[in-house]
Amino acid sequence: MMELRSTLGGRIALTAVATVILLFLALPIMVILVTSFSKNAFGSFPPEAWTLGWYKALFADGSKWPAAMSMSALVACLSTVFSLVIGVTAATALTRSELPLRSAVYALVLGPLLIPQIVTALGLFLLFEPASMLGSPIAIALGHTVLASPIAVLILVATLRGIDERLEDAAASMGAGRLTIARRITFPLAAPGMIAAAIFSFITSFDEFYISQFLSSVDTVTLPVQIYNSLTFDIDPSVTAISAILIAGAILALALVALVRWLGSGRQESLFSVENTAGIAAPGGEAV
Repeated sequence: MMELRSTLGGRIALTAVATVILLFLALPIMVILVTSFSKNAFGSFPPEAWTLGWYKALFADGSKWPAAMSMSALVACLSTVFSLVIGVTAATALTRSELPLRSAVYALVLGPLLIPQIVTALGLFLLFEPASMLGSPIAIALGHTVLASPIAVLILVATLRGIDERLEDAAASMGAGRLTIARRITFPLAAPGMIAAAIFSFITSFDEFYISQFLSSVDTVTLPVQIYNSLTFDIDPSVTAISAILIAGAILALALVALVRWLGSGRQESLFSVENTAGIAAPGGEAV
């Protein structure tokens, strides 16, 4: 690989191969985006005529899509809050404390990512069904948290490990308490990672199907479940339009993550100075 990069022909070949692979991966997405503007009710590709009718149909009177989107947004917001609480707590314990069996605890936290989602969904169904919680947005959000929180933990562990602990040690040596250090040093520096964890947790919950299918009811149908029902029991061309909207939302979310991380990349360097460190706390733990 290094020999290919060292020559002009090798770099051109690698660029060409990478471009072909990326285009192949993006091709299904492009097909969905183009088909969403097709006038054909069966979603033919390439379109013979163009229309915005399927996007208008999403919000027409009697449409089930707005309610499904609202339910998914509500569940995703709740799941994001739960995942951040678990993620911050677990990541802090794994990186800033002498936790016994740290590797085993870390593996246990990431365990839901290795288990098939349908198995997790079945277990959650058997857990919530005796409690009569099926169809509750809280139950669905808790179920999504099982899958979203490990992702938040991964991101936050990497974020906290990337923070120079000398900043926290310098603040502690000047008398700052743990809460002051967390408020003035750790959390500001970890803010980009926390925002990224929140965004990925939201996306994970918003797109989750299996758990929603097992835990939802007639009155609490999330967007992935509604898409499945539309494809299974009906021929609804609006599915391509809602899919295009979801693709655009995912792209915007990833762009937001990149922007947040870029804006926060220089914060640690700006804090790592004698002047800033000296203003963190005065002796006795009081912030200056």
